Amino acid sequence: MEITKLGNTHLHITPLGLGLAALGRPGYINLGHKEDLPENYPVPDMEEHAHRVLDTAYQAGVRYFDAARSYGRAEKFLASWLASRGISPGEITVGSKWGYTYTAGWKVDAEVHEVKEHSLEVLRRQWKESHEILGPHLDLYQIHSATLESGVLENIEVLRELIQMKEKGLAVGLTVSGENQAQVIEKALSCRLGGAQVFDAVQATWNLLERSAGPVLARAHQQGLGVIVKEALANGRLTPRNQRPSFSDKRERLEQEAAKHSTTIDALALAAVLAQPWVDIVLSGAARTGHLESNIKALGLTWDEELETALEDLQESCPVYWKTRSSLEWN
Repeated sequence: MEITKLGNTHLHITPLGLGLAALGRPGYINLGHKEDLPENYPVPDMEEHAHRVLDTAYQAGVRYFDAARSYGRAEKFLASWLASRGISPGEITVGSKWGYTYTAGWKVDAEVHEVKEHSLEVLRRQWKESHEILGPHLDLYQIHSATLESGVLENIEVLRELIQMKEKGLAVGLTVSGENQAQVIEKALSCRLGGAQVFDAVQATWNLLERSAGPVLARAHQQGLGVIVKEALANGRLTPRNQRPSFSDKRERLEQEAAKHSTTIDALALAAVLAQPWVDIVLSGAARTGHLESNIKALGLTWDEELETALEDLQESCPVYWKTRSSLEWN
């Protein structure tokens, strides 16, 4: 894969990255996630499983890996893989996130899977935890799902702490989610302290069903921020696993276009993201090696005007998309 830089940072990345949300804990909201993991979820088995997926990604050329404090043991699985494979800092780029605390206790049916808090105390605590686990491999630290309601983008103490991290060589970013993605990104672009832009990167949802953040992500790219796209497969809704009757017409159209281009639905969806000129990285959320291998096919697919015309009306309204996402069950 082509090696480029993430925005105006010094970090080297590849167009396809691997997110560990579905690899570091037993439960996640992706459709069919239950089928992806070893039965009974023993930690050693899940760690070995994560290592196999990480190996597949690395052998394919992936050089960006994305974790979070709330992804169960994702940081630890990533760290043990890096150590066991002898991968040195600088050979890959690692991002992680703070702001959510994992509370599921390794259970799929937990009442509460994660608790959100964007305070200075949580930033300092979780930074210490992330740094102790990942050490010098950690390159990018992101606010996890920044919102207008949490007030994190107006919390001067938090912003100063992030600036201090930047001064020590760490890149800082934010991730966003929900109907107000665009407004949060707009606010983040104006965050400055002492004349310095606070954020180096932004991670947002953009896919064939939800394109609303596109214009502001393009502006972020113009301002020099690295742009990372998550949930490109809409948590499995843009894969063959989506057998919901209400999606049948859209699935049929995706299947027709995938067959026409001798590829898979997931590769088609990822190629749509990669075609956006403002995208630096699109994350694969694969939880199995086979799914990752299918995702990688997107790199060999040319997204052209014919494909865009055929699939542009798959889009859903913002409220409909996010309501559907919020209804997805942990499994």
